[in-house]
Amino acid sequence: MTQDVEMKEQQPAPSNSVSSTDPSVFEHLKDIASLVEAGAYAREVRRIVRAVRLTIAVRRKLKTSALTAFLNYSLTPGSDVHARLSAYLPKEDELDMEVDIASQAPAKHLVPELEIYCYLLVLIYLIDQGKYSEAKACSSASIARLKTLNRRTVDVLASRLYYYYSLSYERTGDLAEIRGNLLALHRIATLRHDELGQETLLNLLLRNYLHYNLYDQAEKLRSKAPRFEAHSNQQFCRYLFYLGKIRTIQLEYTDAKESLLQAARKAPVAALGFRVQCNKWAVIVRLLLGEIPERTVFMQKGMEKALRPYFELTNAVRIGDLELFKTVAEKFSSTFSKDGTNNLIVRLRHNVIRTGLRNISISYSRISLVDVAKKLRLDSKNPVADAESIVAKAIRDGAIDAILDHGNGCMVSKETGDIYSTNEPQIAFNSRIAFCLNMHNEAVRALRFPPNNQKEKESAEKRRERQQQEQELAKHIVEDDDDEF
Repeated sequence: MTQDVEMKEQQPAPSNSVSSTDPSVFEHLKDIASLVEAGAYAREVRRIVRAVRLTIAVRRKLKTSALTAFLNYSLTPGSDVHARLSAYLPKEDELDMEVDIASQAPAKHLVPELEIYCYLLVLIYLIDQGKYSEAKACSSASIARLKTLNRRTVDVLASRLYYYYSLSYERTGDLAEIRGNLLALHRIATLRHDELGQETLLNLLLRNYLHYNLYDQAEKLRSKAPRFEAHSNQQFCRYLFYLGKIRTIQLEYTDAKESLLQAARKAPVAALGFRVQCNKWAVIVRLLLGEIPERTVFMQKGMEKALRPYFELTNAVRIGDLELFKTVAEKFSSTFSKDGTNNLIVRLRHNVIRTGLRNISISYSRISLVDVAKKLRLDSKNPVADAESIVAKAIRDGAIDAILDHGNGCMVSKETGDIYSTNEPQIAFNSRIAFCLNMHNEAVRALRFPPNNQKEKESAEKRRERQQQEQELAKHIVEDDDDEF
């Protein structure tokens, strides 16, 4: 079962009783509504993006009274959409009389973007309050409305609705019900060239498949999905994480390690839970590759407690102690089951035996297979025969440099030569150079520059307005990154 760490919502404590409406919250929502309308009329997606980001600052202060007042202000009272959204809100909370009802004149010409924003705001509030049944109904209604719209200014709001649509069904354990609908939405987004919707829906579909351990279906979808440039860093990080999990299950550990480490590196600092989950899977993959992660990986700020089981597991693999490995696996079995790494840890047993055998071959020039079985702590019915097969396979794979004396029942290790006379240093050096060049190429591809002709035509007044908007946007970027993961 996939974990909910990377998309975990920042939920405030539910409030059962609301005494009054905060006028500042209501005024803030009105400003956001004006920004949405301005973006819709001017067909500027940037303003819609800014409206979504500004919502993050106010969502923790949302109350039923303020939300009801905003619906009365934005939507026409008595209309279908107003009645539908008002039905999802609690009835016992009344509007504060301090809010000027006369100022809540309904919009004369309701733009679809504002209607979709109202759906999004109510859906966020219901999820924050833990009302997942109402959230399911609200999200389903919003998705039905979205299917009738084909406007590029709606795409940003639609991508957020897709996410909360999947989240509401996941919290109620009904994630499989919407798989067909997500596939249909992905097809619609592809036909409409909605790339932001495509990458959001692709991640939701991958998460849906991985939630039920359907790795083959997830890989088929991922390989056949249209290719496009990533528009959202958060969505790209999620994609890399899911790709790493798929590659791990398919035994492609090298590609999985690269994807998982890249996801952890690109994730925002505030997305601690997501980075922890990436590091857990990356540690397991590195152990399966025969690598031992550095101690600093487990000592990262805020991750010490979460990565403690994996630190003890790494220590058991490093020593090659099969008994200690079993003890750690049993001790933290509930944690590994929750993280979905139990099956991978079962694969590690062979690595522990191989590491122990490598230590034995270094320590002894000649040792009997009986002693090898004792030192490896093999608990099978015929440990000597198992030890012989393990030694033979390790010699064939090149894990140890030794020969098997079957007649005398012993393992004879060869003398250790000069490693610098082999190709191993060159191979290690080439791999490091390739990693640095790959990181440099990714950094160059990530650079984005506006066209020069736009800079020349931009007036001083517009430039000041753009800089002011970018400053306000930067104030909320940290909170937005925290919410995304």
